Amino acid sequence: MLKYVARRLGQLVPVLLGVSILVFFGMHLIPGDVAQLLLGDKGTEADLARLRHQLGLDQPVPVQYLRFLGGALVGDFGVSLRTRQSAIWEIGQALPATIELSLAALLLAVVFGLAIGVLAARRPHSVVDTAAMVGVLVGVSMPVFWTGILLLLVFGGILGWLPLGGILDGGMMFHRITGLSLVDGLLTGNGPVVQSTLRHLILPAVALGATAMATIARMTRSTMLEVLHLDYVRTARAKGVVERRVVSHHALRNALLPIVTLVGLQLGLLLSGAVLTETIFAIPGLGRLAITSVLARDYPVVQGVVMIAAGIFVLANLLVDILYAYLDPRIRYD
Repeated sequence: MLKYVARRLGQLVPVLLGVSILVFFGMHLIPGDVAQLLLGDKGTEADLARLRHQLGLDQPVPVQYLRFLGGALVGDFGVSLRTRQSAIWEIGQALPATIELSLAALLLAVVFGLAIGVLAARRPHSVVDTAAMVGVLVGVSMPVFWTGILLLLVFGGILGWLPLGGILDGGMMFHRITGLSLVDGLLTGNGPVVQSTLRHLILPAVALGATAMATIARMTRSTMLEVLHLDYVRTARAKGVVERRVVSHHALRNALLPIVTLVGLQLGLLLSGAVLTETIFAIPGLGRLAITSVLARDYPVVQGVVMIAAGIFVLANLLVDILYAYLDPRIRYD
């Protein structure tokens, strides 16, 4: 297993290298002069030349890329052109909100997706199955920005049950330990922060996780229908095993392998979908930071955000492969 993990970690290097090349040269292909954008119309030629030299923009692009790559290896993506703060500091401030939102959306998607899929598979072609599949179709078809707007309109605007955006009520602060307001509220025993975070997470988590939940439910139903007709399931039933245990211990565990793969992929999709969700719900996360930085041509922050997101995505896929061996003892990575 250790050899397999080491080999997979080695395979991540060319993937991340390819991502770094795409994001670096992609940002440099965008028309416009960063120095001119920063100085505005009042900047003289001497000011522009001095700023380009300070930013390293007067060097050849390959040299700039090597400098970027060397800094990225030690977590240094440069200085934000917009705020003059360290890019990694900017990312560190925004990352906890995105992690909290993505994990909440993933938890909702997995729990309700598995429940709906198993329920539909146990009663195929019934009213329950038909209703579940119609709901799945709607969930897959609805784009996250439309779902978010509808949720805001109904539950935040018309009914007024939940807040319209942000991560905490106005003026509320918390002692920052991990940066995750929910976790830090629990660690410090700050009940109001925990309650406020949960209320603010509901709508964006549902909006972000709706498509993933529908996809997981459809995959769960498909795999469960295949497994429930296999011999070992019929044998368990013939032995008098309770139906609930047949489903949970015999059928579901063996149906989980393709679902685990799907969940790993969904984590990457949730990170990308967080861009729209954070913008709609005014959540100060990586997605909103990326949008702001792209509009401002703040390429150090954009490059850092993309590299961090790519690293999370490939590590999530590695974790999925490792979970295979736990779920299916027949799998060995020796």
